[in-house]
Formats: sequence, structure tokens, C-alpha cells
Amino acid sequence: MTGVAIVTDSTSYLPAELVGAHGIRIVPLQVVIGGAAHDEGAEATSTTVAEALRTWTPVTTSRPSPGAFLEVYEKAAAEGCEGIVSVHLSADMSGTHESATLAARDSPVPTRVVDSRSLGMGLGFAVVSAAEAAAAGADIDEVARAAEKRAAASTAIFYVDTLEHLRRGGRIGAGAALLGSALAVKPLLHLVDGHIEPLEKVRTSARAIARLEELAVTHAGDANVDVAVAHLANLERATLLAGRLRERLARLGSLYVNEVGAVVGAHVGPGMLSVVVAPR
Repeated sequence: MTGVAIVTDSTSYLPAELVGAHGIRIVPLQVVIGGAAHDEGAEATSTTVAEALRTWTPVTTSRPSPGAFLEVYEKAAAEGCEGIVSVHLSADMSGTHESATLAARDSPVPTRVVDSRSLGMGLGFAVVSAAEAAAAGADIDEVARAAEKRAAASTAIFYVDTLEHLRRGGRIGAGAALLGSALAVKPLLHLVDGHIEPLEKVRTSARAIARLEELAVTHAGDANVDVAVAHLANLERATLLAGRLRERLARLGSLYVNEVGAVVGAHVGPGMLSVVVAPR
């Protein structure tokens, strides 16, 4: 292996075929369910987290250690890479970026750490752009810029059944969560510069999902876009939404439908539905 290796974390939720095609290396975050810690992925899935949340079993998450990142960086260097670009979820939501930055100081090859200011496929599409740039022979700075540019251009909008899980995880203020509960509204949220902000309030889940569709179409405009629809225990509605977007987006590239993993699932709760629109 030569050139620039691409590393990300497990909250990118990239389809397996993209991970394999681009040789992307993934460092898992941890999920603690009822006091027992597990790596996100094979050990802790969206299904196990959704069930724990339904029964109000305590669920928390934690970042990978710097040592976990350094191990991956050292392996990539041993396999012949000349540099590494490590792209991660927003530093405002997790210490993962900090752990990667600490590990980069001891990496045996030059390593650039990128804060995507996003998560899920907002992060995932940025990782793919970095991998494509690396495959085309770009240097480490160009690869990092490709990730930053794609992440900055992407829009992430999502619906949750309740704000309580986000409140418990410290991802949204108690006042906003209380207001949503008191008014019995269905909140739409979006990512703004790396953190979650309320976007709109609607009265029913059906209205919320219809607004997700309209907002995604508006953000896509006439651009050539890739789209990802993600959910937690809400496959039927995710599939329906993806079908509607496939019909309405004139310049749609790739469209992915997947279930979020355990880490994001722990904070959004069952029923979550999201759309990421990523112009190419």
C-alpha cells in the first residue's frame, strides 16, 4: 500500500461495500449498556440499543482511546502508507476527534485529523470523498480538504419521536426538550456547525416525515447529490421516504438506506428518521 490511508470512526455508518471498496479503516466508539462496555458494531448494535432504550436500561457512550487510534495508524504505516487522513464526527459532540489528534502526534507517518462537524453519513460522505481523492493520487493536504469541503456542503436533518434521549445525553438543552414534551410536538432538528439545533416543530409524525422530504428536495435543488436516509427501528418509513426522494430528485447519484448504529441510536431513540443531502 502507498499514498494516503483513510481512517474514520464507527459513527460514519458507511455501507460495508464502500468501506471495502476504498479500504477505509474504522475505529469503534464504545457503548455502555447497563454498566457493560461494548465496541460499536458487532458487540453493540442498533437493535440491542433500541431494546435497552425501550426498557429504560441505562445507555451511555464513550470515545475511543488515543491508543486505539495509534494502533490503527501504526498498522497503516506498516502496510506502506505515506500519510493518513483521519476524519471524525463533530468535536462538539464527542471527544473522538481529540483522541485522534493526540494519537496523530505519535503516528509514524504524517497524519491529518479532520473534524467533519457532522456525524452519520454527513461524516460518511466526507470520508468517501477523502478516499476518492487519495485513490486519484492527491497529497495529504488535498485529501483532507476534500473531506472538509464535502462535509461543509452537506445538510443533515432529522426527526425524533422524543427529545428526551438527546436531553439525557447532553446533546440538546433541557429547556428545548421540556418545551417539546409539554406541547406534544414532533421536532425536526438539524446540524449547525457541528451541533444539534431545533429546526421546526410539527404536530404529527406523518407531518414531520413529509417535511423531511420537502426540506431534502429544497436543499438538493438542481445539484448532483448523494443522499442517505437513516433510521432507528423505523425501516418502513425510511424505505418510503427514500422511494419518494428517488422519484423527486432529478440529479440523484447514490442513495443509501441504513439503520444508525448503537452510539447515535443511544442519543436519538427508536423512531428516529434522518436525511443527509451531500452535493458532489
